[in-house]
Amino acid sequence: MAAPRPQSSLRGALCRQLLLTLVVFSFACEACKKETFIIPYKLEADKMIGRVNLKECLGSVDHIQSSDPDFRVLEDGSVYTAHAVVLSDEKRSFTIRLSDTKKQTQKEILVLLEYQKKVLRKRHTKETVLRRSKRRWAPIPCSMQENSLGPFPLFLQQVQSDAAQNYTIFYSISGRGVDKEPLNLFFIERDTGNLYCTRPVDREEYDVFDLIAYASTADGYSADFPLPLPIRVEDENDNYPIFTEAIYNFEVPESSRIGTTVGVVCATDRDEPDTMHTRLKYSILEQTPRSPGLFSVHPSTGVITTVSHYLDREVADKYSLIMKVQDMDGQFFGLMSTATCIITVKDSNDNLPTFRQNAYEASVEENMVNVEILRIPIEDKDLINTANWRANFTILKGNENGHFKISTDKATNEGVLSVVKPLDYEENHQVVLEIGVTNEAPFTRDVALRMTTMNRAVVTVHVKDQDEGPECRPEVQYIQIKENSAVGSKINGYEAYDPESKSSSGLRYKILHDPKEWITINDGSGSVQTSKTLDREVITPKNELYNITVLAIDQDGRSCTGTLAVSIEDVNDNPPEILQDYLVICKANMEYVDISAIDRDSSVNGAPFYFSLANTSPEINRLWTITRVNDTAARLAYQKNAQFQEYFIPVAVKDRAGLSATKTLRVNLCDCTNPVQCRSTARSADVILGKWAILAILLGIALLFSILLTLVCGIVSARNKKAFPEDLAQQNLIISNTEAPGDDKVCSANGFMTQTVNNANQGFCGTMGSGVKNGGQETIEMVKGGHQTLESCHGAGHHHTLDSCRGGAVEVENSRYTYSEWQNFTQPRLGEESIRGHTG
Repeated sequence: MAAPRPQSSLRGALCRQLLLTLVVFSFACEACKKETFIIPYKLEADKMIGRVNLKECLGSVDHIQSSDPDFRVLEDGSVYTAHAVVLSDEKRSFTIRLSDTKKQTQKEILVLLEYQKKVLRKRHTKETVLRRSKRRWAPIPCSMQENSLGPFPLFLQQVQSDAAQNYTIFYSISGRGVDKEPLNLFFIERDTGNLYCTRPVDREEYDVFDLIAYASTADGYSADFPLPLPIRVEDENDNYPIFTEAIYNFEVPESSRIGTTVGVVCATDRDEPDTMHTRLKYSILEQTPRSPGLFSVHPSTGVITTVSHYLDREVADKYSLIMKVQDMDGQFFGLMSTATCIITVKDSNDNLPTFRQNAYEASVEENMVNVEILRIPIEDKDLINTANWRANFTILKGNENGHFKISTDKATNEGVLSVVKPLDYEENHQVVLEIGVTNEAPFTRDVALRMTTMNRAVVTVHVKDQDEGPECRPEVQYIQIKENSAVGSKINGYEAYDPESKSSSGLRYKILHDPKEWITINDGSGSVQTSKTLDREVITPKNELYNITVLAIDQDGRSCTGTLAVSIEDVNDNPPEILQDYLVICKANMEYVDISAIDRDSSVNGAPFYFSLANTSPEINRLWTITRVNDTAARLAYQKNAQFQEYFIPVAVKDRAGLSATKTLRVNLCDCTNPVQCRSTARSADVILGKWAILAILLGIALLFSILLTLVCGIVSARNKKAFPEDLAQQNLIISNTEAPGDDKVCSANGFMTQTVNNANQGFCGTMGSGVKNGGQETIEMVKGGHQTLESCHGAGHHHTLDSCRGGAVEVENSRYTYSEWQNFTQPRLGEESIRGHTG
């Protein structure tokens, strides 16, 4: 910005500039009378020359008309040249007619055009171009048509600066389309400011160009601020709407209700959004098969729905729709494209399985089982090998006894009728069955309301007669025998019969299985008798029946088996039995102890039990009492003055039938806090030898005698032989408290006493505490022996215990070594033993 001028010169410059600028002078009082525009003498086409305030003239305007065809007026009051205009006179005028059809009001505005010549001059170097601060140079908004056909270069608009009224101004532009891609699309005439486009533009590639216009003097001085110049590309409907898929695939169940959604198709259009060019409309061009029309599409959303109840897979399982989408909201001049929509009709269970005929017949021999007698075919129009087609057969009537079963053959979908329980010709010559059939899948709801849900057929089964063997009916027959009955007691037994004659004559009977062999059966009549005494309490569990398997055979060898269930009637042959034997009562915290009893007989001969003290001494009666707890238990209590000791108390117990038994209880009244303490003491003190322990003791005594006999034989042989080992390391020591050799005896390796030189008395091997005295001397002697160690030996008359004298058949010499020999042998070894003791 240049420095400010003096105030007077600034006002003069402003006045001159205002006279040459495109200004609309509007006076409120003359708004509907006259508007004056000062314009150049030559105007290009589509050039804005000014703006008229229409609302101040007429509040509501719905029709605008210019009296001069060279000028056109927009709704906002802007006045444009319709063609290139050259003013021949200094003044020109035309009228703008405004109309309000609702109020039927019209007004006119007179527009006066004045031309005033201007003289351009060059800016002096010292003169500063005045820049307007409040109002910038502003061209009208500019746009261009997409894919314009030219001619090129195509004039867009003229850019002018206010400073051009006084100075020579040069114009330039920059931005995308000029010096940025796409390059050289726009250019501006340097002198006139006319803006041109050089080639067609695709709006889908470039929808707006933001150019910057510059105005400068010849010497490069900026006459005004850079002007943003947006150029908008007006859309042309040059893009076809395209479906997102070429082929759509949808599925819909048959028998769907009207309005069921099948699927959605969608298309896109590259033209400008929210315009008629992208307002799409969907429709169905063609349906195959053509009739009837079953589908419709929403024109705006593309949602395909059903419009008919008659969507039946059995008629057509697939439909092809040619879908159309058209822009311009479906108007005939809009662009369109198509796509294919394949609609597959899914099967629903809308067809009932039906029998081919209403009645069937079959035959089967009696007593046959697990045999197929009839196959029943059906028809079903639904999709094969699906749950809508597969059949479920049911026997509705006639199979109350469970002789028949019907199943489905998965391969053929037929019903297979079989006999699973033998039929009896004598009972029924024929059986009439009612068979029903349904599908695995339930019927669709609408179909179920209109039709029955099950088809039925009647099957008559004829039973053929057979010459058959005996029948054991009922298979289980019951008899009752009293317990402990005498051996040989006879009772009615098992009875079978011939189904042809309904008689039991000619049949033979045999017992196949008798668990205890208590019963025998009469071969001809089937009656039974006891072969042993029956004991109800042996059967486990006791209340169960005693079952015997019986075989019945006719004259042709055909047979049947049955069960003879024997109910053994209980006899009161078992008294109650007290469960406890030994009881501990801690006097410190126990005042009594409970006892209980059981009875192996039935409940009729069992509890309640009656407990009492039986044949007790006066002391027991004085110290102990027994009272009832419940039907099977009693309470044994003591008096406070009872002493700590073990008591033997006989207790009698009697069942409800009067059978009784007595048992002596060992009751330990103990000074304890826990009965476990007294029980452990009693177990350690009460060692009772069983029969096996006594037998082991006797065998041990016999073995001992045999060993002694062997030792005696060894002594006899030792008197006749001398065989001492020469190895002193294997000799045995005898401890003596005297330094000189004595006349003590020594033990041989076989465990018997040898005789010394001074004394021939016999002795035995034993353990001595401080040596052996004999003849007033204590000696240390070494005897030649085997690998055995002599613990001690003593002469006759000394009572010591024999620990062990072990060894082999080593013969003993009746001699002894001298004291020096003993000393030479013992000293080094005693030193070794001393060292070992300290080391250990």
